[in-house]
Amino acid sequence: MTVIDIPGSKSVTARALFLAAAAEGTTTLLRPLVSDDTEGFAEGLTALGYAVRREPDAWHIEGRPAGPGADTAEVYCRDGATTARFLPTLAAAGHGTYRFDASAQMRRRPLAPLTEALRTLGVDLRHGEREGHHPLAVHAHGVKGGALTLDAGQSSQYLTALLMLGPLTAEGLDITVTDLVSEPYVEITLAMMRSFGAEIRQEGRTYRVAPTGYRARTYGIEPDASTASYFFAAAALEPGRSVTVPGLGTGALQGDLGFVDVLRRMGADVGITDTGTTVRSTGTLRGLTVNMRDISDTMPTLAAIAPFADGPVRIEDVANTRVKECDRLDACADNLRRLGITVLTGPDWIEIHPGTPTGPVEIATHGDHRIVMSFAVTGLRTPGVTFDDPGCVKKTFPDFHRVFDTFVHTP
Repeated sequence: MTVIDIPGSKSVTARALFLAAAAEGTTTLLRPLVSDDTEGFAEGLTALGYAVRREPDAWHIEGRPAGPGADTAEVYCRDGATTARFLPTLAAAGHGTYRFDASAQMRRRPLAPLTEALRTLGVDLRHGEREGHHPLAVHAHGVKGGALTLDAGQSSQYLTALLMLGPLTAEGLDITVTDLVSEPYVEITLAMMRSFGAEIRQEGRTYRVAPTGYRARTYGIEPDASTASYFFAAAALEPGRSVTVPGLGTGALQGDLGFVDVLRRMGADVGITDTGTTVRSTGTLRGLTVNMRDISDTMPTLAAIAPFADGPVRIEDVANTRVKECDRLDACADNLRRLGITVLTGPDWIEIHPGTPTGPVEIATHGDHRIVMSFAVTGLRTPGVTFDDPGCVKKTFPDFHRVFDTFVHTP
């Protein structure tokens, strides 16, 4: 059995940085993810006037409940969706003028439901070029609060950003959601907010957030369940192999750990304890139909091993994967076809038929870290798989290729 220490969760680290910046006092984050996304978030906080001190295994953030310490700031969000969506929302609670821009990839990704909601709350927010996209400017004068309706069918991050804003408003927020994707990520948000002192009540599809502010604390970051999916998939694929990821067990916050339930349905042996999760190959992968709406970041992982199943693998309700770092649904389909696999697609589904992928093939990554890490698993059984941009894994796991290679070559 191989034990793999997975880096900290990107989702948890980003939320923890927001909450720490908004809290009264100094928060210490233990084992935060160190990657392009999280470093960009931390640099954005620094640009806004928050004090962030980074040590190898701990980041210390001095909170500012009244908002950014800078009156004006220019923030570059890189490729980070959490940075690009959370930081303008945090800045809106302060007083000053804050301008945000991002990479070309992030500029393409939608933002409109969040910025429209902020405007509903009275935030003076202006897009610099294309409405509903970066760049944008926030002319902040605090947020009174109130009631709003939100469509979070494209991204749960819109709801997360507004929920985290709630305790910083003068009167609190009532958010009624008309549609919601990736709901487990919202559960992460609610649990973390409460651990920093927030009070939230959920009544049907309405979230009522009290204007409590936040209290600083020491907070440990759990391993990233989405990143763990590549190692779990590899263990399920390779006969005689098993892997254990410590720190991701029955009490884990992240819904993407539910990916191992998909592997179990396909025939893998899965064990989850209080301290970790183990996946073992049984030598069989069965085809299945699965709804991955709530764990859509692991859709490419499943697509990458689907050809090795004994029947078709159909993944449904994943329309939101089309507006990630790239159109992941089409990217997976196109790369699998280039490997000689029969693939069908629709607006929100992909169906992959059994076959033997054949290389050599250079995978078109579209600069998307999850495409690289997913097809690295395909490469275990397909000689000649390479990538046009292997380095884009820096977004969430800069050391992925070394760690995965070590895992592959460990008996």
